[in-house]
Amino acid sequence: MTKITFYKKENIFTGFEVEGHTGKDDYGKDLLCCQISTVAQLAVVAVQEVAKKNAFVEIADGYLKISLSQRDAEDNSMKFIFDTCYKSFKSIIQDEEKFAKLEVKNV
Repeated sequence: MTKITFYKKENIFTGFEVEGHTGKDDYGKDLLCCQISTVAQLAVVAVQEVAKKNAFVEIADGYLKISLSQRDAEDNSMKFIFDTCYKSFKSIIQDEEKFAKLEVKNV
């Protein structure tokens, strides 16, 4: 099961965390897990390398966390990136509640 948690402060996404493998298929063949990982990695590249923001990033096997300061999260480009990632995750895991869940936590 993959758990995706978005963090929101003052109605703005400040980051997200992806934990676990979906277990939908064998390792290396799990397309659902691959799609989730791709969106998560895209956020890291967009934030750090394209927008040049100083984000906290932690990556390990079956785990990725990215978070921004409130000031950086208020930037329109960061809002666009995190909103797009949220909607992408939501679309990807639609009808996959056995393998992945998405939640939003206010911090």
